[in-house]
Amino acid sequence: MLGSTALFAQKYMTRTGKIIFDATSKKSPEKIEAINNEVANILDAQSGDIIFQVLIKSFKFEKELMQEHFNENYMESDKYPKAEFKGNITNHADVNFSKDGTYNVNVTGKLTIHNVTNDVTVPGTITVKGNTIMAKTRFSVVLKDYKIEIPSLVADKVSTTTTITLESNLTQK
Repeated sequence: MLGSTALFAQKYMTRTGKIIFDATSKKSPEKIEAINNEVANILDAQSGDIIFQVLIKSFKFEKELMQEHFNENYMESDKYPKAEFKGNITNHADVNFSKDGTYNVNVTGKLTIHNVTNDVTVPGTITVKGNTIMAKTRFSVVLKDYKIEIPSLVADKVSTTTTITLESNLTQK
């Protein structure tokens, strides 16, 4: 019984992670940014496996028209409703999940956006504080790598490379 409790205690999760999507180009007269506070995230501290899932329609823009264009014209969120990352913290053995501290990590896995999957490797940090973990990363995504087209009419306003910032507070389950 104790063995199964210890194994179960290695899982951390949340449904309230946050992703900030920024596709503002240098020539854009306004910020093209969205926030999603409904990111599901599971981390297995024993294996280093990590999963993120996000519903595309949960991204919120400052302007309703941007949100509409994002969902209908770029992300086609009715056709491709979610994005997902499945990967592994390659140096998870360097993270002491039972000791408070901040640890630099490397995460490798498969990122699926717009029904296109690519291999990615990103740096991040894991901060352990009691029974909670804060996972953070910031990386860039080239939109054409995920078959997301920017119409020529707005090509100078929307960056072809977007910055993704992720913050997730996970609790032990």
